[in-house]
Amino acid sequence: MFCPKCKSEYREGFYKCTDCGTDLVAEEPPELMEEVSYVNLVEVYSTYQQGDIAFIKSVLDGEGITYIFEGESPILIGWAGAYARLLVKAEDVQRAREILQELDFLEKN
Repeated sequence: MFCPKCKSEYREGFYKCTDCGTDLVAEEPPELMEEVSYVNLVEVYSTYQQGDIAFIKSVLDGEGITYIFEGESPILIGWAGAYARLLVKAEDVQRAREILQELDFLEKN
C-alpha cells in the first residue's frame, strides 16, 4: 500500500497514511514529472492589437505551432502602452515567419 500524497509505503492492513491521513492506494503512483526540459523561445512578432493576437493564435493553433504571446493582457496593452511579443520554439521560427508573411503581418523577403 502506498500514500499518493507523501509517497510513503505501508504493509498490508493499513488504509490511511499515518503522516498525512490520506487514503492509501494499492499501487505506487507513477511519477508525474521525471525530468524538466527547457525550450528555447524566439521572438518573431510583436503587436499592440488584440484582434491580431487572437487571429494569429487561431492560425498557429491550426498549424500545430507551439507559441506564447508574452504580455498579451488587455490592461498592459491598452493602458500601459506595452506590446505583446509572439515567442515560438526555435525549431518553429522559420515556419511561423512564413505564416506571418503569408498573412501580411511580416514583410516578405
